[in-house]
Amino acid sequence: MAKIRYGQIGTGHAHANKIRVYRESDEYEVVGVVESNPELRQKAEQSSLYRDLPWMTQEELLNTPDLKVVGVETEVRDLLDVAETCVDAGMHIHLDKPAGESLPQFKRILDTAASKHLTVQMGYMYRYNPAVVLLREYLAKGWLGEPFELHTVMSKVVPDDDRRQLAAYPGGIMFELGCHIMDLTIGVLGRPESVTPFAQHAASIDDGLRDNMLAILRYPRAIASVKTSAMEVNGFARRHFVVCGSEGTFHFEPLDNPSARVALSKGRGDSGGGFREITFPKYTRYVADAADLAKIVRDEKETDFSYEHDYLVQETLLKACELTDPEKVE
Repeated sequence: MAKIRYGQIGTGHAHANKIRVYRESDEYEVVGVVESNPELRQKAEQSSLYRDLPWMTQEELLNTPDLKVVGVETEVRDLLDVAETCVDAGMHIHLDKPAGESLPQFKRILDTAASKHLTVQMGYMYRYNPAVVLLREYLAKGWLGEPFELHTVMSKVVPDDDRRQLAAYPGGIMFELGCHIMDLTIGVLGRPESVTPFAQHAASIDDGLRDNMLAILRYPRAIASVKTSAMEVNGFARRHFVVCGSEGTFHFEPLDNPSARVALSKGRGDSGGGFREITFPKYTRYVADAADLAKIVRDEKETDFSYEHDYLVQETLLKACELTDPEKVE
């Protein structure tokens, strides 16, 4: 089977290094990289991630014969403009997170992609985490009953230089980091009735970054809390996701190398009721995402994440970030 031709636009995103996954995959051929910022290109040219890859202009890449997928890995402020250009050119895209600050533009991109039968795969890195996959299975089978509580935390210590860069975005650490767990939350509960944001600048450094943020999502019969900070020492170890339902509780942490603690009110499948702990194989970010995208591009399956899901994630995220400017949010 012929490899899928893949190109990347941008190297400035914090997760642009995922190009390694596509270079190592047997399913993709990476045909080139675009970086219009001279400083970012010089830095990238010194990295082994991009060694021996052709450097192109955006126009050259999008006119590469048989190009199928473009990874959009620019700085966040440029993500949507580049994504829209790629979709208009007929490309499937992997769009890194978050999906910009303009909800109307993001919706336009999704609508265009839908009309052209193109995939917009978001760069939310926990979608194929084995604990998340198992949680989705439990929910689909009804083993947890009706969810009434969801609690999730994703934090870390952000270095001073990175803080100053993030402070340029009014959405703060929820916009940058909390988007990953907002994606998971919407996947479980869907669109909330209301979103109540809490945001503060808690650090002693005077950079203006909203570094301590919480969003409460209210549903007809459930409440979710989504918490993130840029200040938690060893925050990676406490990143967690908990769903409590009328028939059971599913709790896993840390997000990047999870184990799960599951309590069920009665036996389900080959599992008895009561408490059990589940361990998983080591999880490497984005490998499963790239493999899934290949199947979608080859029409071997439908996407697991609809255009509507991605829209609702962004709509809720912007509300959680207090980005309610009518020019940005419809």
